[in-house]
Amino acid sequence: MSQFRTLDDADLRGKRVLVRVDLNVPAENGRVTDRTRIARILPTIREIADKGGRAVLLAHFGRPKGGPDEKNSLKPVALALAEELGRPVAFVPATVGDIAHSAIGSMKDGDVVLLENTRFHAGEEANEAGFVDQLAALGDIFVNDAFSAAHRAHASTEGLARRLPSHAGRTMQAELAALARALERPERPVVAVVGGAKVSTKLELLGNLVTRVDVLVIGGGMANTFLAAQGKAVGRSLCEHDLLDTARDILAKAGKCRIVLPVDAVVASEFKAHAPSKTVSVDAVGPDDMILDIGPQSVAAVKAVLEAARTLVWNGPFGAFELQPFDAGTVAVAQEAAALTLSGALVSVAGGGDTVAALNAAGAADGFTYVSTAGGAFLEWMEGKVLPGVEALRL
Repeated sequence: MSQFRTLDDADLRGKRVLVRVDLNVPAENGRVTDRTRIARILPTIREIADKGGRAVLLAHFGRPKGGPDEKNSLKPVALALAEELGRPVAFVPATVGDIAHSAIGSMKDGDVVLLENTRFHAGEEANEAGFVDQLAALGDIFVNDAFSAAHRAHASTEGLARRLPSHAGRTMQAELAALARALERPERPVVAVVGGAKVSTKLELLGNLVTRVDVLVIGGGMANTFLAAQGKAVGRSLCEHDLLDTARDILAKAGKCRIVLPVDAVVASEFKAHAPSKTVSVDAVGPDDMILDIGPQSVAAVKAVLEAARTLVWNGPFGAFELQPFDAGTVAVAQEAAALTLSGALVSVAGGGDTVAALNAAGAADGFTYVSTAGGAFLEWMEGKVLPGVEALRL
């Protein structure tokens, strides 16, 4: 982490510390339903408060249109955060201006406040200099602990980092260290597992990975497009037939990167849980079949790849993991990766919403070296793109 200042480099006592966090959590009827992202930011908040800093939290929530609205207020999130933090979190019903200044001015060392949704202001997403000035006036130090928002050049992610002395929070620090270990300075062989529904959403990802990893395992609905590109019938499976030439180009340009595709599949005639299914070779998919998971031979082949690997990067499930029994392939590979990681044989980094959900369902997430809760930011990092919120923190 020598490229970034961290909390180890910050003098926090008595300072107003603006902390960009990710509190864009699932909620229903004013109650937070999943506190995973809240749990991730607790170490940074506690450390700032314990060292005598005055933690002023900045976050967005939802997609408000045209200004403040009650549905997208962070007020209910402040209650959940206080419960998880085990100390009071004062909610401030403003992001900037006199109300925010007054609330922050009355803080004592160790206090924590949460300001209202940054996206209630058009200047946030536009990264307007005037809004950055208003935010910067509220603090002495900036800490970014929201890697998940680092792919956006917003006022509270990129703008502030260029206006105040800036540091990576502990979650940001852990994320950057894990990602560097996975693709920037990996132990080889490096394996990437890429799944999900569509090739079209991951073209840049695949193009970047074939130049950086030793083995690329393709699963999920996108694998069907590659199978069809090889002339195999895929029945009624999800398949982007307009991208067959693109798939062929990726296969042709892989060079030293070995691409692994399914050799057998679990098929059904209906897309629903517990639909009657059977396992067939990928050369024997019928016209009414839908490929909904990889088969046991494919699972064995992927396990063999992992056993020979030293580093794994994973984004996307192998099949319709949300429907039993079509979660079996994803579960089996996830548990193998977790076991290899826990044995010390593998460094494993995974990310993306569906991926996190699948690993949690498999009971394997805790076995991975690092599981990123970032969606778009994780994907853009895998694509090799520059993340503005990260770049602004570099020394």
